[in-house]
Amino acid sequence: MSYYRSSSEHIASGLFLLLASLVVPAIVVVKSVLFNQNCGGYLKQAADANTVELALDRVDRALEYIESKDLTHGYTSVLWRTEDENIGYWYENIKACRSELEANVDASSLEKSNVLMKVRESLTDNGEKGTELTIPPGISRYPDNLVYGIMLWISVILFVAAFIQFEKA
Repeated sequence: MSYYRSSSEHIASGLFLLLASLVVPAIVVVKSVLFNQNCGGYLKQAADANTVELALDRVDRALEYIESKDLTHGYTSVLWRTEDENIGYWYENIKACRSELEANVDASSLEKSNVLMKVRESLTDNGEKGTELTIPPGISRYPDNLVYGIMLWISVILFVAAFIQFEKA
């Protein structure tokens, strides 16, 4: 006996697969937004700050998040390690910026200006889109980068399967 699926069953299974394929990318986007709200945004403001006190406040807020999420060591890479994915170096660099800022709270205007430029240079890079924060790629998903990578591939497969079901309808 052969089983025949109706057009509406194909559409229903296609919709289910399509929705299932969007769950993981949605989670990745939410994690990225949360990281930017709780850390990246503060680092950007520290880099843009006009006073040492304001930069110090913003770096402290970012460090509070970094330390609460244990983003102090390791690599964000899955297959091989590259230094742009070195979380320990990134964390130590931010702590060094904080120390420089703290040491210059009572400094002269020229020294404050110099330390603010140094902090800006330490926290940002000139990228294709202009000035960008220096942040290890994939840090918002750390330490589960491999799991999210696998789940994203599964999402792609589900997405393709959804359109195969729509074609059968």
